[in-house]
Amino acid sequence: MKILLIGATGTIGSAVVAALEDKGHEVVRAARNGPVMVDMTDPASIEAALTSVRDLDAVVCCAASGRLTPLASTSDEDFTAGLDGKLLGQVTLVRRALHLVRDGGSITLTGGVFDEPTPGGAFGALVNAGLEAFVEAAAIEMPRGLRLNAVSPGWVAETLEAMGEDGTRGTPASEVARTYLRAIEGTTQGQILLPR
Repeated sequence: MKILLIGATGTIGSAVVAALEDKGHEVVRAARNGPVMVDMTDPASIEAALTSVRDLDAVVCCAASGRLTPLASTSDEDFTAGLDGKLLGQVTLVRRALHLVRDGGSITLTGGVFDEPTPGGAFGALVNAGLEAFVEAAAIEMPRGLRLNAVSPGWVAETLEAMGEDGTRGTPASEVARTYLRAIEGTTQGQILLPR
């Protein structure tokens, strides 16, 4: 398959690229500073990235993220960081990609609801719950046999380690990548997939 992967240089994205290429897929890498440039907070950038690549079988977004921000944050902008990219950007991506992905192809997004509440994670939980509800509801409207799913990776071991935390509390990026493969190569539709 020919797959546009947004966020190809991040922790999860790099692992997904490796897993897809190991399976013989052609991966077109996209990132803020990648071969195909895209900013998930900018609808025009999303449109440009999608239209720059022809004959896509799948689109995957591993780019959108949000930082942990305390509920009592001093500014609304700090608290709501991630709304434009993680939620609205991925919704925009779906709306643009559904016209450009080949019949029977797939679009896979990234959610991120955690098993337990996390300090500073209230707004992120809201954004991710909204994204997952969108995926489940929008899947029935996908035309031409297109499939829409999201992966909810939870804590990634490498991310925890980069934060100075215990990486054993998370899932290795290579295992998370296998969950994206299930979404891309499988038959699931409207599902929120968790690493096994």
